[in-house]
Amino acid sequence: MNTNNSPAIAVQLYSLRNYTSDFAELIRTVAGVGYKAVELVGTPGLSGADVAAILQENGVQAVSAHVGIQGLRDNLAETIAFHQAVGNSHLIVPAPPSELREAKDAAAWRALGAELGGFAARCADAGMQVGYHNHWWEMTEADGKRLIDWLLEGDASGRVFFEPDLAWAAKGGADPLALLKQYAGRCPRIHAKDLAKPGENADQMGLADVGHGTLDWDALIPAAKVAGATAFVVEHDLPADAVASVRRSLEFLTGRV
Repeated sequence: MNTNNSPAIAVQLYSLRNYTSDFAELIRTVAGVGYKAVELVGTPGLSGADVAAILQENGVQAVSAHVGIQGLRDNLAETIAFHQAVGNSHLIVPAPPSELREAKDAAAWRALGAELGGFAARCADAGMQVGYHNHWWEMTEADGKRLIDWLLEGDASGRVFFEPDLAWAAKGGADPLALLKQYAGRCPRIHAKDLAKPGENADQMGLADVGHGTLDWDALIPAAKVAGATAFVVEHDLPADAVASVRRSLEFLTGRV
């Protein structure tokens, strides 16, 4: 990933989903911007070997991937084989099943954590880790705890890692700095995303390029490192100009992480 022991700066390819459907062109573009690492989303309709070849040609490494929970439920062996071929060892469930997204049901969220723990145990045999990425809804409470707390507590083994999306956590009313401190040691991947000032960027879901919004990165970056971050993953869910957005975020984070 890096040779200087500083965290990698990756880009979540979801940020550029509207830029091109050609995976090779996409990787050439992010490499041209300056990224040496990516977080995959789903599969681009190519074999793991083909994905690995495109990444290698462009000097880019897949440091993690977002994998829908149904993919783990229905095709775990195939998912593992694909990511082994790609060279990626971090599989991250990006959201809960749709029926849980607005459900304030502590038992159901604990059960989801236990299920992810089961997948994590099975993936460990293949040298892979399983994690979970939050949105804003996991910051709501049920029975005195946030839903994200119930999920991570449900994994009794502690194998499931946490990929905090710092902007979504803040949007959900949580203190992202406190969240990082709470789960210190359990956060090898951090989603670097920013919130625009109130009333700005309404056409971009209220999001901003990293370092150009309201989050306190001077505090969050060192806290994320203490929490275990070995990669900061840039994401903007609906940028006005995807390439310009991920470039600005990279420029901000370079030299800071």
